[in-house]
Amino acid sequence: MKKQRFMILLKKEADTRQVKRLERNDVEIVDNVKKDQEGIMKRTIKDSVFTDLFQDKKYLLQLYKALHPEDTDVTENDLNDITIKNVLTDNIYNDLGFTVGDKLMILVEAQSSVWTVNIIVRALMYLVQTWHDYFERTKQNLYKSKKVQMPIPEVYVIFTGERKTRPSEISLSQEFFGGKECAVDVKVKMIYDGKEGDIINQYVA
Repeated sequence: MKKQRFMILLKKEADTRQVKRLERNDVEIVDNVKKDQEGIMKRTIKDSVFTDLFQDKKYLLQLYKALHPEDTDVTENDLNDITIKNVLTDNIYNDLGFTVGDKLMILVEAQSSVWTVNIIVRALMYLVQTWHDYFERTKQNLYKSKKVQMPIPEVYVIFTGERKTRPSEISLSQEFFGGKECAVDVKVKMIYDGKEGDIINQYVA
């Protein structure tokens, strides 16, 4: 009888310990989920801030001058927003695109989440769509004999996450085809910090 009671007590203690372990695990899981959600929310907010910030031409001009400090003559009137808008949920859209007169077409992506070289493929898709829109907007016909006019494209990624290596440039051919020459290549200039005091540095900080 005593042995039976002793076994019952042991079982109760074991059950109690198991319940406590499960409760601790549940708390840890909830905490981890909260941290992940907070991280995602912070990244989403930061990306949204980037997109909203450069809708203002005052800041867009500052961004351009941070990218091209040698161009001192450009004004707000020279800049035109050509960002691909997310009208339909299944359409592609980018963070920022703008032209500088008729000489440059600049696409800028802000990436604050886990690093992925797939950004190069997305950049290519954004570039093709932006060119398509540009030709329609300027009423240029790709099927006529006259050569179309197009601005020089530049693609940038402002990365605010953590990376062990920080290449200044990444390319489609290098990352996906082992550096072999291919029919299409895209080179993306990487920005991590900006220069002290400029708009990129302020955004990253």
